[in-house]
Amino acid sequence: MKHLKRLLVGKPLKSEENDEQSLSKFAALALLSSDALSSIAYGTEQIVVVLVTLSVAAIWYSLPIAAFVIILLVSLTLSYRQIIHAYPHGGGAYVVSSENLGEKAGLVAGGSLLIDYMLTVAVSVSAGAEAIISAIPALYGHQVGISAVIVLLIMMVNLRGLRESASFLMIPVYTFIVIIIALIFVGLFKITAGIVPLNATAVPGTAISGISLALILRAFSSGSSSLTGVEAISNAVPFFKKPRAKNAAATLAIMAMILGFFFVGITFINYWYGIVPEKEVTVLSQIGEAVFGHGFLYYLLQFATAFILAVAANTGFSAFPVLAYNLAKDKFMPHMYQDRGDRLGYSNGIITLAAGSIVLLFIFQGSTERLIPLYSIGVFIPFALSQSGMVVKWYNEKISWLKKSFANIVGAFISFAIIVILFVYRLDDIWPFFIIMPVLLFIFYKIHDHYQNVSEQLRVEEAVKLHKYKGNTVIVLVGNVTKVNIGALDYARSIGDTVIAMHVSLEEDVQKEKQIENEFKNLFPGVHFTAVRTSYRSIENPVIRYVDLVSKEARKQDHTTTVIISQFVPRHRWQNILHNQTNLRLQFRLSWRQHIIVSTYSYHLKK
Repeated sequence: MKHLKRLLVGKPLKSEENDEQSLSKFAALALLSSDALSSIAYGTEQIVVVLVTLSVAAIWYSLPIAAFVIILLVSLTLSYRQIIHAYPHGGGAYVVSSENLGEKAGLVAGGSLLIDYMLTVAVSVSAGAEAIISAIPALYGHQVGISAVIVLLIMMVNLRGLRESASFLMIPVYTFIVIIIALIFVGLFKITAGIVPLNATAVPGTAISGISLALILRAFSSGSSSLTGVEAISNAVPFFKKPRAKNAAATLAIMAMILGFFFVGITFINYWYGIVPEKEVTVLSQIGEAVFGHGFLYYLLQFATAFILAVAANTGFSAFPVLAYNLAKDKFMPHMYQDRGDRLGYSNGIITLAAGSIVLLFIFQGSTERLIPLYSIGVFIPFALSQSGMVVKWYNEKISWLKKSFANIVGAFISFAIIVILFVYRLDDIWPFFIIMPVLLFIFYKIHDHYQNVSEQLRVEEAVKLHKYKGNTVIVLVGNVTKVNIGALDYARSIGDTVIAMHVSLEEDVQKEKQIENEFKNLFPGVHFTAVRTSYRSIENPVIRYVDLVSKEARKQDHTTTVIISQFVPRHRWQNILHNQTNLRLQFRLSWRQHIIVSTYSYHLKK
């Protein structure tokens, strides 16, 4: 297993090598913006899918809707740049909300983002699988399996460390950026050169019968899913090279400009070319075919889209472990999420995210359309809370607070508006969130209470008065007379005032029991031998009952009670599977008994 781990994850890194794992702006853009940039593969499509439920002529409304999405993007970008400089240690919405709006708001933001990052992975890989299926229709029906394999591959890349995952991502991310730029410029050139006349289903301003504010708001909320991932850079500021805040803010600005250009360009070309959504082919695939034809560039677009959608999940793998670390540091998640792995990444967070995402893929059968609404609510709650938190922060500082908080106020207003829209018009799609979130908050508080209780009980508040025991009663669990048991008893005599060799036998094995007793008495005449008989094959319950009785008597004599479990250790680790693990089960059961010390005596085999 050790050699397999080294092969998959790589050799361990020293702690002082952590700074060498820091990212340049160029590498960070690939690692942390893939989610936001990849969302243009389905952002425009999500707007159009909602609009065509009324009429294909309603597609022209995608243009003003896109304009409002860009306004929100600008507001969020300005706001998160402020957050990066104000909170350079990372944490994003969770830290901002906790410090300015209180603990509960912080936990809602943190919990929402934990769910959202799992959804980020699920949505990204399912959309990537859909892009692959669009190019290779023979794979239709295998979306969940393809998605799960992609998640596992990305997990392994992230377990290898930041620099390796960033290096892995550069090719698909920058290939996607180049091909989308080419798609937009070629598409616009064909429009301006008159090669492609206006094929729109309706010109802007056309009155569409049945159009309603509700439909427009639903389309806007769906299109706003393109902005998920904008917050990831603010969560991961510690990953950047120094000066970290300056580099992170610059990377966020570059990402926002690219995302805005892509979103507006794709939406406009979709409108001009008159693209209408189809069931088994994505809108971006149709745009690519209309602009490039069915040649090399089309297939390059499809595979570049598939790859960036797949690796867009990496944004979640970068941000989730840092968020889990911050929650664990504040004692709302298990402390194991603070531990770094061999490659200096938070490997427990990485593995947890992969497992949760695969579960979501199976629950929702890899359907991007079903995952998007949950995805949106999971990110817009933290958006709204972080913007509100920044408004409170600037107000409390009293220095040009209105000027500083203008972008935050706009972002908070639009984010809260989208939450209301989702709640009113997409409740059928997002209701699981309102069950998961209270459960998650309950878990956070139970974990926090546990750590508080542990701290309270372990804290030394006054001079410690040590108890002087009069002796030690040692129980050694023995089977047949072997070198293992002989060694354990020999050790027990060195630490115990009273030594008991305890043997569990079946009622029908009386003769064998007598033989074992005589052999032990000959070897250790000063050791008390006790045989406990049972009608059952399991020895655990008889052992527990006997140890409890001895412990009770030992306490009367002011003795400690130590139980020694002897075991032999095979030369090779794989050989462990050839032997039963009764000793492990006994250790676990005895560890829950009070007033008992459990010790293990190991005898190492040579061949």
